Amino acid sequence: MARTPSEREPRPVAHAPEAPLVMKTIDYRTQSDEELVHHAQGGDTRAFDELVQRYRDKVYRLSYKILRHEDDAAEALQEAFLSAYRGLAKFKAESTFSTWLYRIATNAALMKYRRRREGHVSLERSQNPTEDGEPMQLRDWSALPIDELLSGELREVMQQGIERLPEDLRTVFLLRDIEEKSNADVSEILDLSIPAVKSRLHRARLALRGHLNRYFSGKGAARTRPED
Repeated sequence: MARTPSEREPRPVAHAPEAPLVMKTIDYRTQSDEELVHHAQGGDTRAFDELVQRYRDKVYRLSYKILRHEDDAAEALQEAFLSAYRGLAKFKAESTFSTWLYRIATNAALMKYRRRREGHVSLERSQNPTEDGEPMQLRDWSALPIDELLSGELREVMQQGIERLPEDLRTVFLLRDIEEKSNADVSEILDLSIPAVKSRLHRARLALRGHLNRYFSGKGAARTRPED
């Protein structure tokens, strides 16, 4: 028996072919630190690799300035990034990633430094039990002749003075005057108050000024010494 038109099976409805699924690629090099941290916290190891590439040289430079030893600085670099990777899930955007990483790197380098600081001689030992007072301002030693400022001999003398500073003063001086971090950044990296940062920086500069004064006094005496 023939079916009426209403009883016939409906014709299949034609559908447009589905578009192929396109995976969105991320250009990690153009991502901000905050975006990379967000991706890395979600398990994207390539985002963390980009952070390593972005800060590897800076962290190594800081570690070397603290330790003055290539192998130790390389080990401190590895320890810093390993600690950062392990602690990334707990990182909060209350501070910048760079400041957080600098704090980890500074601690890693200082821990290594403390293990081999026997025989360390200080130019000046801190005897002030409180560091919350505002230090007096010191003028920079920028009045030195340019040829002496650029001399390798003076750079060596300056480096010797930095190495002989007490650890607490040297670290502040390196971060503030060499790495050119702000007082606020140094305060956060070292977990110090800003007045304490200023106080330590003041004493570090004062000790280095005395070291340089002795150097130039010695040179002046040598120049004026009569010949035999």
